[in-house]
Amino acid sequence: MFCQLTAPWLIEITKFKTSSSPLGDGAKQKLMYALKNKVQLIGNLGNAPEIKTTESGKKLARFSMATNESYRNAKGEKITETQWHNLVAWGKVADIAEKFLIKGSEIAIEGKLMNRSYTDKAGVKKYITEVQVAEVLLLGEKTSK
Repeated sequence: MFCQLTAPWLIEITKFKTSSSPLGDGAKQKLMYALKNKVQLIGNLGNAPEIKTTESGKKLARFSMATNESYRNAKGEKITETQWHNLVAWGKVADIAEKFLIKGSEIAIEGKLMNRSYTDKAGVKKYITEVQVAEVLLLGEKTSK
């Protein structure tokens, strides 16, 4: 077993070659498929969303999010490490981002990792990893935009 998960319906996915599963093989496969490429983050917005509308009329929101992780080093000092994430939202999620998200807001997001590349003006190929946001949840105190 790799890790002990607390949800009883998830415990089975950590075992190999189980003889019988309370979920059944079909349910396990569906559960594993649902867990592929899933990202959940809680953090603070680094900037207000940048909103664009495509030629076809679809709305796009781009914004960044910081997540913090704290620990104590060998000397007992508290160390906080910040990771920055590039987020992209489309359609209705982009509408929500435009209306409610402001710099510094605490949010929770769920989405999937997306990789893309492009060639910059100097002809150098650049690679980007972004989170394509499927859901956003506003946390913290209510703020007005």
